[in-house]
Amino acid sequence: MRLSLQVHYAICGIFDLAYNGQGQTVQVRVIGERQGIPTRYLEQIFQRLRRADLVVGKRGPGGGYTLARPAAKITLREVVEAVEGPAGEAEGWGADAGEAADNRPDFLWPELAAGFSRVLSETNLEELCRRAARAAVRRAHPEALSYQI
Repeated sequence: MRLSLQVHYAICGIFDLAYNGQGQTVQVRVIGERQGIPTRYLEQIFQRLRRADLVVGKRGPGGGYTLARPAAKITLREVVEAVEGPAGEAEGWGADAGEAADNRPDFLWPELAAGFSRVLSETNLEELCRRAARAAVRRAHPEALSYQI
């Protein structure tokens, strides 16, 4: 399974905001530099995240974005759906646009899609930050609080 580049960037961007932002406003330019994402493209993605009420934007000097809710309350499924739209359970999983064939395992695609959707729904930003801390992902501010158990 491959995620679209927009989904990849959205997850990286909102992860950076949760992991490095520490509740402070962070500019998209700064997130883009840390994550290696073009600022203009990331700004478009953050507009979608804002419309989905996942982040809050602040304009002007000192502007940028913060999470709209605690990291534990934002799932990766919400991030994916903010960028791609509502996820159909079997959408994009194996079956061609053509008719189903008796010799293909078309019964498998909905099951795989449901499993992937479940993982996205069960993984929130707080858990992603905990995993990143355990994996020693470098923080922008080393003295920042850590999500460790």
